[in-house]
Amino acid sequence: MIAIRQKGYEVSDFRVVSETVSGSVEVMKRDQFKTLINHQMEAGDMLVVLKLDRLGRDNIDIQNTINLLTQIGVKVVCLDLPTADLSRAEGKLILQIFSVFAEFEHNRIRERTKEGFERVKIKDKKLGRLVANSTMILIQAKKKVEGLFQLKAVDVLGLGIATVKRH
Repeated sequence: MIAIRQKGYEVSDFRVVSETVSGSVEVMKRDQFKTLINHQMEAGDMLVVLKLDRLGRDNIDIQNTINLLTQIGVKVVCLDLPTADLSRAEGKLILQIFSVFAEFEHNRIRERTKEGFERVKIKDKKLGRLVANSTMILIQAKKKVEGLFQLKAVDVLGLGIATVKRH
């Protein structure tokens, strides 16, 4: 909200919609955005977004959102583009270029992630968070410390009291 106001746009607090939904979710499947479009926006209004991904998950979704808003007479402004007004010819051109690049980057990230998982599988490594050293010590030394008071277990294992209490 601060960034929008710093750019000179006056917005009443009750008109602000803030979502934390992933940009990978289709825009009309985002509850707050759907409510905004279907029930709060009308001809002559202006929709100001900070980032292009708030308008859709890929190039097609972004284009559909812009077209829907344009059809109902809503001006769309995106602050992270060189030309903020997406309803004018240059805005449409910039939108096309940037949304294609955004989709390309999203697909490359997905590919690199998949390639990384494949490399890990080939090396037969376990995926996920590694078990902490202190946890391994406790698992291996369980019989040593069974029946001991916690402070005695701390001395025997050389671990902190918090670690011993946690396990």
